[in-house]
Amino acid sequence: MSHCTQSEKPPDAKTKKETQRQMMLEGSLLKIIPVIAVPIIISMVVDSLYNMTDTYFVSRLGTVATAAVGVNDSLMQYIRALAMGFGVGASSYLSRLLGARKDGEANQVASTILFTSVGIMVILAAVTQVFLSPIVTWLGATPSIKAYSMDYARFILISAPFTAGEVVLSQILRSEGSSKYAMIGTVTGCVINIALDPLFISVWGLGVAGAAIATTVSKVISLAVLLFPFLKKKTMLELHRRFFTPKWVLYLEVIKMGVPTLLRAVLQASSFVLMYNVAGQFGDVALAAVSISKKYVGLISSAIMGFGQGFQPLAGFCWGAKKYRRMRDAFWTYTFIGWVAAALLGAGMGIASKRLVLIFTTPEETELVRLGSLMILSQCCVLIPHVWGVVVNGLCQGIGKPVHSTLVGLARNFICLMPCVLILPKLMGDNGLAISQAAADVLSLVIVLPVAVYMLRKTKSCEITQSAHSLNQAEAVSTENSQQT
Repeated sequence: MSHCTQSEKPPDAKTKKETQRQMMLEGSLLKIIPVIAVPIIISMVVDSLYNMTDTYFVSRLGTVATAAVGVNDSLMQYIRALAMGFGVGASSYLSRLLGARKDGEANQVASTILFTSVGIMVILAAVTQVFLSPIVTWLGATPSIKAYSMDYARFILISAPFTAGEVVLSQILRSEGSSKYAMIGTVTGCVINIALDPLFISVWGLGVAGAAIATTVSKVISLAVLLFPFLKKKTMLELHRRFFTPKWVLYLEVIKMGVPTLLRAVLQASSFVLMYNVAGQFGDVALAAVSISKKYVGLISSAIMGFGQGFQPLAGFCWGAKKYRRMRDAFWTYTFIGWVAAALLGAGMGIASKRLVLIFTTPEETELVRLGSLMILSQCCVLIPHVWGVVVNGLCQGIGKPVHSTLVGLARNFICLMPCVLILPKLMGDNGLAISQAAADVLSLVIVLPVAVYMLRKTKSCEITQSAHSLNQAEAVSTENSQQT
């Protein structure tokens, strides 16, 4: 951690801070968006490759092993959900503090949340190890895959504190616009994971457990890389134990925006637990199909989520600095770019859906190929509503609106998904299961659209009020000058 006080920083530290702040508040949006969003997108996509890499190498062990790793996706989502709750809550608060030039308070928030999140995750990981068997059963593991699932889950829980540190540090870096450093940390971990997977799984014969061990090692390395820019004082924010300030007012502000993210991620994971349990009723082939399709769709969803998270710090800076017009311009710029990208990515992946499934299985597994490709294709057709929801959620998070952020976040992955998963399989069998997420994406527009309209009207109202206030001040100064004359 950084051991230097503000006065001990290099002479140009203040200049770098102001340059970064000026970029966020005044730079060209078409230049800023790639600088902020592209590294986050790469980080999110690469992060989703962790699981895809595990699934690829494990799939060589058979359909049962593939299903076992897929079931544990939800466990990893729960771990990341808690970490993201801390990270996104802190990121939203930090962006607003930095935009308002409250750098000292921002240092306290960053350090306190990092230490708190890792400490809590250590405790939870230790406790859940005791209940491993019932946990994997609840996650959807059938008797034929339970042993594999437990092998994988055991080491994933060991990696949980490192995952928390990695996620929170990434969000802290993104809050100040330093997305490049966050990307480097995530990419490094993924490269290590890809290199270690075949060694642990095949060469050293550790099987499914080997995939989880490789992931654990990669998380440790990612955490170390993410700490590096703070140690070298290359960031706007500082991390140190002296900044650890466990005050309720600090936690409450982080919780205000962190709980919506936590709740959204937890309920999303719960929806997938339900989906795996429903898929289990159709057999291990359906479980494997859900697992494989979820990897591919998750890849695009990660890119979309990264794109939306790139908007959040920009919105936070603008809101803190009261630049409402710029925030709305950024919203529509992000929306347009996101829609175009979603259409192109969706078309490409949809056309290649069968070939993509065959990477994880053989042509002889005809039912697995059919069901998996249908899941991929259906979700590729509705990526535009997904983008819209993520950008709107980034706006809500950036300006600190927890209720609206919660509502938008839950729309796609819980409020609409749960009924679709419960109803469509009963009406259409495994085909209903395959299209349930796509149906939920379309239905979510009923919730997302009104929230978007409300938030944009609110920012417009703030702009009008600000202009009126400025005009009144100008008139008052003019009157005072006239009286003095």
